[in-house]
Amino acid sequence: MCSGSCAKCLGIALIPLAVLCILANILLFFPGGKVAENNGHISDEVWYFGGILGSGVLMVFPALVFLGLKNNDCCGCCGNEKCGQRFAMFSSILFAAIGFVGAGYSFIIAIVGIQKGPKCDIGNGNWTYAFEGGNYLGNTSMWSTCVAPPDIVPWNLTLFSLLLIMSAVQAVLCAIQAINGIIGTFFGNCRCSGCCGVGQIIILYISVNSYLSAIIQYLFVTSVAIFIWSK
Repeated sequence: MCSGSCAKCLGIALIPLAVLCILANILLFFPGGKVAENNGHISDEVWYFGGILGSGVLMVFPALVFLGLKNNDCCGCCGNEKCGQRFAMFSSILFAAIGFVGAGYSFIIAIVGIQKGPKCDIGNGNWTYAFEGGNYLGNTSMWSTCVAPPDIVPWNLTLFSLLLIMSAVQAVLCAIQAINGIIGTFFGNCRCSGCCGVGQIIILYISVNSYLSAIIQYLFVTSVAIFIWSK
């Protein structure tokens, strides 16, 4: 079994999932697709940043580690190539655990968000949680209880459901890599991709830093935009 190749495939799958989770969480800051007039009109669960932090930022680091395993497990340690491979696979177990925790956090927040339902105006400017214990899920006639924003219930339900599904997939992928890492730690990878020279290390360092910088800049700009629009 090529543990490094398997890890790379998992990393490729985690990156778009992390981006989609971040976008879903950002969209929840706009109830019903509208700019909130007051921060108090946004459901509390949105401010826990389950999609941005849990399934987003915390998932980026494991994904980058998984992507680099195939090409970086051949550097060796103290001149022992096999030792380097197995240490790389062992480290991936730790990052898989981090990703699993992040996905679990997002999963729990999504469940709570779905169960409580959205915060909405039930009339006369009274903004509160109109539903209890998920009783609205099987009774769409109750959705009209929310007077504003328009379509807030399907908007909230759809986005939190997407976060629920995607975070569950992320947790499964991280669990698979944990198992894959254990196998790679004990049995090593099926082959080495070539010795890691200084040039390759520098290129990898630049690539990782560029990617992380882009993520940080994107999150910063988005946060500023949300803050400005919420005023």
